[in-house]
Amino acid sequence: MALIDASNMELTEKVVAINRVSKTVKGGRIMKFSVLVVVGDGNGVVGFGIGKSGEVPDAIRKAIQDAKKNLIRISLKGTTIPHEIIGKFGAGEVLLKPAAPGTGVIAGGTVRAVVEAAGIKDIRAKQLRSNNPYNAVRAAISGLANIRSAETVAALRGKTVKEITG
Repeated sequence: MALIDASNMELTEKVVAINRVSKTVKGGRIMKFSVLVVVGDGNGVVGFGIGKSGEVPDAIRKAIQDAKKNLIRISLKGTTIPHEIIGKFGAGEVLLKPAAPGTGVIAGGTVRAVVEAAGIKDIRAKQLRSNNPYNAVRAAISGLANIRSAETVAALRGKTVKEITG
């Protein structure tokens, strides 16, 4: 899971979740905002970030900066993914299945944001177990990061792609 430099990339940002959090202190409650953002270049690079601040725009800006530090490149096969995989993080699980061209993105809100930012056009996804957006995004990114292309597997096994795919 190699991280990527985002300094010269054109990235799209999508706010996935805004959460108002409070801390109780002696004088009362202190309200802040926690924001989850997904960024991607639409061509196999995706990342997510979390930002907290007293104001929503500041929290979004911090989350985008955090997301740009956590970019990963994923393997694509045309407009979809090479194989089925289950991404896991905490109690969240996301099932990602490749789909035929023209299917479109069949996924829930949080997973949809991740796969669209990554540039995947045809995919079927199902959020399993937890519906916490933070865990769902992390599970989706984990699943996408663990996808291996046929070329990668062939190189690991010392074979050709033809021998592996049959």
